[in-house]
Amino acid sequence: MDLMSTIAGSMMEGYFPAGWDLAKIDQCMSADPTSITDRQSWWHEGFEPVMCGSVTDFDTIMGHEIALTIKQSRDAGEKLALILPVGPMGMYRWAVFFLKEWGVSCDHVYGFNMDEWSDADGNTLPANNPGAFQYAMQEAFYGPLGDLTVPENQRHFATADVLPTYAEKIGELKSAGAKLGVIFGIGRVCHIAFWEPHFAGEFNSEEEWKAQTHRIGAKLHPLTIEQNAVTSFKSRTTLVPAYANTIGPGCFLNADKIIGGCDGIFSRGMQWQGMSVWMTLRHEPTSWIPSTYMTTQPGRLIILDELAGPLVAECN
Repeated sequence: MDLMSTIAGSMMEGYFPAGWDLAKIDQCMSADPTSITDRQSWWHEGFEPVMCGSVTDFDTIMGHEIALTIKQSRDAGEKLALILPVGPMGMYRWAVFFLKEWGVSCDHVYGFNMDEWSDADGNTLPANNPGAFQYAMQEAFYGPLGDLTVPENQRHFATADVLPTYAEKIGELKSAGAKLGVIFGIGRVCHIAFWEPHFAGEFNSEEEWKAQTHRIGAKLHPLTIEQNAVTSFKSRTTLVPAYANTIGPGCFLNADKIIGGCDGIFSRGMQWQGMSVWMTLRHEPTSWIPSTYMTTQPGRLIILDELAGPLVAECN
């Protein structure tokens, strides 16, 4: 007895994205946690999952990866466009540490925050609101960098007026020789940024889906709301907006390098992200599971060992 055998007639019927085959998704999980890094045929030859043993290790490794990417671009005399997330967040402290330790200025970096909470019309929180992603980035990254920071006119946030300009600005930078790095986490519902899986049902082809650069006032999936309630709002679901402004695959699938991170654990063996990680790595790319496309790009996905499971019942 499980969800698939009891979903008919339940309140879960129609809850998941229409393109999700739950039986196929369940087959993505393995009883052998060590097999999670086994290469799949559709992975980019330069894509690599990296396992780590603790949240401290995770934050340090991911922060080092970000700082090293910034340093390498500077050493090469290249500009660097970075698509940046708010979640995960712990890596920014270490990125700042390494950049300061090495004395690397970030005046060649152009930051593009991938999403922001909004209402249905795309209106966003004020930049000084503690729940705003712009506030989070200032506190965690831009501010602590001090004199080495990214110039203010090179920081872009996903407001209704600025987000639609991202694709053109990134395109101009790349045309002039800049590299594009995409830093990301993976949502409970396998979104990248707030590009949700149910959006796939709106498009006639994969090519049309891939061409979407952004969405204003994106309607979020209930799983996304609850994920953020427990990870960012101290369980208080009533504080979580039901919409967001977000980049689309037309931005996050054009990376020269990806740096992803999955650190979704709690305590006492509890977690929220293991299934999403296995789906990302083991399900062939599909617009119904946006994160599956990240494996088709070069770069690293940093994963906490605990998320590999085995994903079996354990009452907490």
